[in-house]
Amino acid sequence: MADKKEIKKKTEETKEEVIEESTPEAKQASEDETVTIPIKEYANQLEELDALRDKADEFSAGWQRERADFSNFRKRFERDQKMNRTNIRVDILRKYLDVHDDLERAVKNMPEDVAASPWVNGLDLIFQKLERLLDSEGLQEIEAEGKQFNPDFHEAISSEENPDFDSEEIIEVVQKGYILGERVIRPARVRVAK
Repeated sequence: MADKKEIKKKTEETKEEVIEESTPEAKQASEDETVTIPIKEYANQLEELDALRDKADEFSAGWQRERADFSNFRKRFERDQKMNRTNIRVDILRKYLDVHDDLERAVKNMPEDVAASPWVNGLDLIFQKLERLLDSEGLQEIEAEGKQFNPDFHEAISSEENPDFDSEEIIEVVQKGYILGERVIRPARVRVAK
């Protein structure tokens, strides 16, 4: 009996030494190996995990769609804002063009007896200042005199026989036309040869 007790005591001491000397990973591995789960429960956990992954993918895809929609909305909003600013700018420039035309006619049709007057010089300076302002905004005059008629840039107010000009050639510019970039602000009003 004493031999059995000694053998049992030595076995327990050896076990304790082995456990003390083993690493924490080894202890964890031995504990993991002892856990058992029924196969049905394991299969259910895998199905639940797959369902959660699918749901996470769905949420991720939805979030990415919403982010793309917002990005598109922001771009569309910025484009619309830019277009609105351009439209407002064009409307204001059109109003200035009417004043420009009136001042240009006044300067061209000025009587010779008042041409040397300081008041007329002031009027001419105002006209030049308005022209510089329109130039600084990027407004450019549409060339028309002696060119072929183009309905994109010209508006025909009359069509007449004239042996000095080819057919569809512009005889005279009645009112100047202007463009801003590639956008026609006002077409040139012209007389065209038949």
